[in-house]
Amino acid sequence: MTVTLLVCTTCKGRDPSAEPRQGAQLRDALAAGDVAVRGVECLSACSGGCAVALQAPGKWTYVYGQMTPEDAPDILDGAAKYAASDDGVVPWRDRPLIFRKRVIARIPSFEVSS
Repeated sequence: MTVTLLVCTTCKGRDPSAEPRQGAQLRDALAAGDVAVRGVECLSACSGGCAVALQAPGKWTYVYGQMTPEDAPDILDGAAKYAASDDGVVPWRDRPLIFRKRVIARIPSFEVSS
């Protein structure tokens, strides 16, 4: 099963003058992991820090905010646990602290009918 980590590359993060933007820096820091990373233009979660989302077919999707490039190791740890889960729901105590404290939304999986 393919897990995708979406990273908002337009997020200014906590340093609005940073170039490249902190979202792009975060995407680059996450590229070293074992999960597919895809930059996106906006996740509409702009309040303080960068936003990321984890998604996979048949699993819940999670959106997290207030991320920084320094959070990359914890994000990759959480993504690995998400990938190992059956439905995307990682037990609360097994989640990295940033995933427990900075979740913005949890979206159920859905099937597209033809």
